[in-house]
Amino acid sequence: MIALDATVMNVALPSAQADLGFSDSGRAWVITAYTLAFGGLLLIGGRLSDLLGRRRALTIGLAGFALASGAAGLARNLAELVAARAAQGVFGALLAPTVLGLVSVTFADPRLRAKAFAVFGAIAGGGGAIGLVLGGLLTQTLSWRWCCYVNIALVAVVLAGSRLLVPGDRGIRRERLDVVGAVLATGGVTAVVFGASQAATSGWASMSTLAPGAGGVIGLALFGLWEARVADPLLPLGLFANRNRVGAVLTVACAVAGMLALFLFLTYYLQSVLGYGPLRAGLAFLPLSLAVAAAAQLISARLTHRVAPRTLIVPGLCGAGLAMALLTRLTPDSHYASGVLPALLLLGAGMGCVFAPAISVATADAPPRQAGVVAAVVNAGQQIGGSLGVAVLNTVATSAAAGFLAGRPDRSAVAAVVHGYTTATAWAAALLFLAALAAGLLITGNPRKGNQ
Repeated sequence: MIALDATVMNVALPSAQADLGFSDSGRAWVITAYTLAFGGLLLIGGRLSDLLGRRRALTIGLAGFALASGAAGLARNLAELVAARAAQGVFGALLAPTVLGLVSVTFADPRLRAKAFAVFGAIAGGGGAIGLVLGGLLTQTLSWRWCCYVNIALVAVVLAGSRLLVPGDRGIRRERLDVVGAVLATGGVTAVVFGASQAATSGWASMSTLAPGAGGVIGLALFGLWEARVADPLLPLGLFANRNRVGAVLTVACAVAGMLALFLFLTYYLQSVLGYGPLRAGLAFLPLSLAVAAAAQLISARLTHRVAPRTLIVPGLCGAGLAMALLTRLTPDSHYASGVLPALLLLGAGMGCVFAPAISVATADAPPRQAGVVAAVVNAGQQIGGSLGVAVLNTVATSAAAGFLAGRPDRSAVAAVVHGYTTATAWAAALLFLAALAAGLLITGNPRKGNQ
């Protein structure tokens, strides 16, 4: 549900804009409201998950997410829609670390843990693509509002299942919530994510980008200083002493940055250049999700507990980087079957070998009472990586397109746009290859020896 909501509204936005009558600048806030609340509150959500107990936190998060989704579907204007999307982000920030924490502490046996994280990794890697498919289907056949209402049905299923399958909370340790740390962390992460989102429209040199970005960095630096002194820290800094965890979080952040940028560029390429409708454009991403799921189940689930994690992660990132490199060959006349599909299949196969072992490494060896906050760190890495990746690569694409047209009136605007996309995918390929190098150097743990 969380993975779907990261992208399900992308395809529905034009219909929502026409229905509610808001401007193009307002359209961006429908997405930004969710990402700001979600990214800014993740560390608090992870800590509350540890303090409340994961079953209780899951129930609260699900109920709140359903109510916020219903409110978004009933929105009568932009203000109501943005407020409801922000509420979705608030409860999503509680749900995401709770769910990952549950998976982490529930499956201790190496074989079961490998299978569980293969499922989790397949959803994390392919859920965004499925969101595009579902968004196109619901928008074209029913209404954009059903992109919100669908969460209510999903919540009902998960709530019923959680009452039967999720164990009750026991031995919850009562600690104080680090309020000062919560304010600094929330403000810092929110400011960084907001600054990155502003860069896509205002540029990296604008004050609307630099001011919140610099403020966020200062806030996070103060947060680190405060956490080193407080008795019950929101984020115990000792968690970062594990080089494998640091490498895994960086790996996931880079992988998400590349994938979300790809979703953005290919969605526009398919609809604006190839002339696909919303549903057809969404379905075009389905092979990616299938490839992620297949690689996660057939490769990661079978090998994660047998080989060192980087044995899967490094080749997976290299495969994903090669897929991005293939997309640099796109032209306005490219065909989906020959120009896009091979890259989607290769990217899906690569990511299916990355997410499951990387997330497993990132959450391994964390004390059970800190599982929620560790999961929040992983999710925060995904959120910040995705926000910065999309902002940077979108800026690269825009600048490359403008440079392509400069002084050459004979060149078409469509060719310029495609040139911008291919330039950005080249940068994304470089990012994934650098992530592969970092993973090879930092992730040295071997699950067979219990030193992840």
